[in-house]
Amino acid sequence: MGSLTYRLVTGAMVALVTATQVVAADEPSRLDQVIARKTLTICTTGDYRPFSYRPDGANDFVGIDIDLGRSLAKSLDAEAVFIQTKWSNLLADFKAKCDIAMSGISVTLPRQREAFFSEMYLVNGKAPIVRCGDVAKYQTTEAINQPATRVVVNPGGTNERFARANLGKAQIQLFPDNRIIWQEIAENRADVMVAESVEVKLQEKLHPGLCAVNPDKPLQYGEMGFLLPRGDAVFKAYVDQWLHLAKASGEFDRVFDANMK
Repeated sequence: MGSLTYRLVTGAMVALVTATQVVAADEPSRLDQVIARKTLTICTTGDYRPFSYRPDGANDFVGIDIDLGRSLAKSLDAEAVFIQTKWSNLLADFKAKCDIAMSGISVTLPRQREAFFSEMYLVNGKAPIVRCGDVAKYQTTEAINQPATRVVVNPGGTNERFARANLGKAQIQLFPDNRIIWQEIAENRADVMVAESVEVKLQEKLHPGLCAVNPDKPLQYGEMGFLLPRGDAVFKAYVDQWLHLAKASGEFDRVFDANMK
């Protein structure tokens, strides 16, 4: 390719990129769209206590992220509209249907490739939950990762990814309903589930006979945040500032404590 041709092609590419950036800059932020329509659409799974839960037959969701979603909507003079999704479809549904996703979502690099995250609002990590008589038996990843161990996981999220990556020698069983998956352990159809430490702490309270294993020293470090539209720095800045004020005012702690009972 001659130098003149190269300069022409390069110049055209720069012009195209610049034009694309101008068009993107001219698009209204999701912040302005939410304010204009007076609704904030929130993707949530409804199967993940204490963050997002919808009991059978109930019309409404409950949980930490549900209460926080309503708080965020109120700050925008908007109504919170919750749209149920599932972990395997979370990113696709979020990008097609929602302004934000709030459901106890772990911050991961694959998700970061497709969306923005808010500032982290909770440091968490993976911890096992087992029958109380088996706590001493399943203290480490190595102890769980044995051919005789029956590990149960809900499909499509970070729990399954953790199990596939770290517990490949164990018997991994998929169970589709995260709301009642704990019964598989309690009724001796599975031995271990590895989930977020805050979740196993709550399930320990709700299910006598099940015990979280070292939830304050998780097997893997993790953070939680809210999924936001990729590239929308204006909306992210607003959500981050709202979250900061919710924490500074004590609202976040009140919401968290109320949903951990």
